[in-house]
Amino acid sequence: MAPASSSNPLWQPSPERIAATNMQGFMQRASALAAKQVPSVHIENYQQLHQWSIDQPSLFWSLLWQDSDLVPSLVQELDSHLESQSVLKAGDKFWQAQWFADMKMNFAENLLQRRDDSVAIIACGEPQFNQGLPRQLSYRELYSQVAQLAHYFKSLGLQQGDRVAAFMPNTSETVVAMLAATSLGAIWSSCSPDFGLQGVIDRFGQIEPKMLLTTDGYYYGGKTLDSLVKVKQIGQQLTSLEQIIVIPHCQLNETTDSQPQIDLVELQAELAGIQLSTWQQALDNDCQQIDFVRLPFDHPLYIMYSSGTTGVPKCIVHSAGGTLIQQVKELSLHTDVKQSDTIFYYSTCGWMMWNWLVASLSLGATVVLYDGSPFFPSGHCLWEMAEEHQVSIFGTSAKYLAALEKAEIKPAEQYNLSSLKSVLSTGSPLSHEGFDYVYRDIKADVCLSSISGGTDIISCFALGNPILPVFRGELQSAGLGMAVNIYDDEGKAIIEEKGELVCTQPFPSCPIGFWKDDNQEKFYHAYFDRFDNIWAHGDYGEITSNNGLIIHGRSDAVLNPGGVRIGTAEIYRQVEQLDEVVESIAIGQQWQDDVRIVLFVILQPDLMLSDALINKIKLQIRSHTTPRHVPARVIQVSDIPRTISGKIVELAVRKVVHGEVVKNTDALKNPEALDLYKNLPELEV
Repeated sequence: MAPASSSNPLWQPSPERIAATNMQGFMQRASALAAKQVPSVHIENYQQLHQWSIDQPSLFWSLLWQDSDLVPSLVQELDSHLESQSVLKAGDKFWQAQWFADMKMNFAENLLQRRDDSVAIIACGEPQFNQGLPRQLSYRELYSQVAQLAHYFKSLGLQQGDRVAAFMPNTSETVVAMLAATSLGAIWSSCSPDFGLQGVIDRFGQIEPKMLLTTDGYYYGGKTLDSLVKVKQIGQQLTSLEQIIVIPHCQLNETTDSQPQIDLVELQAELAGIQLSTWQQALDNDCQQIDFVRLPFDHPLYIMYSSGTTGVPKCIVHSAGGTLIQQVKELSLHTDVKQSDTIFYYSTCGWMMWNWLVASLSLGATVVLYDGSPFFPSGHCLWEMAEEHQVSIFGTSAKYLAALEKAEIKPAEQYNLSSLKSVLSTGSPLSHEGFDYVYRDIKADVCLSSISGGTDIISCFALGNPILPVFRGELQSAGLGMAVNIYDDEGKAIIEEKGELVCTQPFPSCPIGFWKDDNQEKFYHAYFDRFDNIWAHGDYGEITSNNGLIIHGRSDAVLNPGGVRIGTAEIYRQVEQLDEVVESIAIGQQWQDDVRIVLFVILQPDLMLSDALINKIKLQIRSHTTPRHVPARVIQVSDIPRTISGKIVELAVRKVVHGEVVKNTDALKNPEALDLYKNLPELEV
């Protein structure tokens, strides 16, 4: 079996580059602070800094808040008289920890500190998006629009704790609306417009929003899709709604993909009792000042949603302070975002990476939003965008990088990427070959950061690090302040062995809980059932000899033939190296009192699965893993079901194969794909 990692790094930052990073500067200040507390303590490398951050959480998070110039400034000086209880009040349970209990703050205020003419947001997308021209907002213009919209929200009676829902594409108006709502202490929640009607109702119906923002339509894959028909149905089913604001985004005409269409007059008539207004009406005032409502650190900011593929989505509530300080840490220190950077992450407003990206405004950087398909009109579109806007930090998914490699797209040969310093990847484990592709075909001198965390914590447990080398197949480090470990089945910490990814100490972005889960019962069962008072994240991974991490897949999708646990990513990595295979999905099928591995493959167009190709696939897996990894059945399919955010859903396929009902197909982007896995004769023998 090939080694999990190599002793030779793919990339090593130069001493000059390390010295210029935010991480290195922070480490020096942390070392000085630690020495003031205990003169014998010195912090000289990342491992020591990480250990100090979990040994001294009050000092670490306080230093981070002050070092990041977040508001309000801490009253206490960081010296031996610092009252740790004012930073962290431990509870009996992991999730009962209170952070900065004496602080009053506002999330939007921290994202709007910069108010000059520097570019805050560049909104772009498919060629038909805004007639193909990117739209820009300076920090001054951003503040002005947020002030006007917040004034309008206030005139409608919106106040702290009210929920504002967005059924929006990834545009600058979405960011403005989020900041306006949260400046008043309202709670923001969003879904992208490609969600099915029931998927939207399953989410927004639980949180009972007072206000809904939407566009008239959106663009995807060269098509213009109408949103207003769906908005009418949403308005009719969400009895809590008092206001809908419609933002003109598309030229809805005979080319619109969805029929029938309705206009705003008809929409208002259909939604009696709900006030309807336009974006222009909402901004039609002269207000230029925002009265930020400062609330407790743990005041609710966002409601995010679990994928919902096994039932109604869980509504995960995140705090304003916890979200801010965690994301600032990850962006400033682990991603090295500076005011001079232009950062992009391909995302929709229904994925947590949108929230993460937008937090870059707190650092004064330029944020690039992209709406539409990453492969329209070709796989070159995002790289054309990166070149045009001199993107320095480019974020995407592992599947996107794999698709680029399959399409033999080599950005390094075709685009000026001299500004690019970091490539980020998440959504699923990035294969070893994906690392090779980035350094070979995108850029050799770049910090490739594979990151892992999720909606549950609106941040990361493991991610990049600009002062550390990049090793093939590895996430560079655990995040500062995150007591990450790998446990075996008995709850013992293990290194260089596969097990459950856990976090053993509280962290600020731990969710407040689930919406309307008053006794915290569902919340407890989601994360703390496995190990007593320890967060179990549901990832199957290992800590390497380099102190990096490898994620082998989701724990609930782990295969278990003959009692041996196998991460699905281990199989995907091998199979998808073959030119004939586009993508794959593996499940465990109950068979003769055991489990056998079944592998489904999508092949290149016009290819059919033959015995020779099956043998080739099995040989590839056997040669590079173990005989236990080899599937008992290999079956060709034309599609793989995935969530709206693009993640493949092994659990849903496993249910279908076993004749069980998938309860919430509206959580899927392509639910019709599940039919491909029903009653397959190949699985009856």
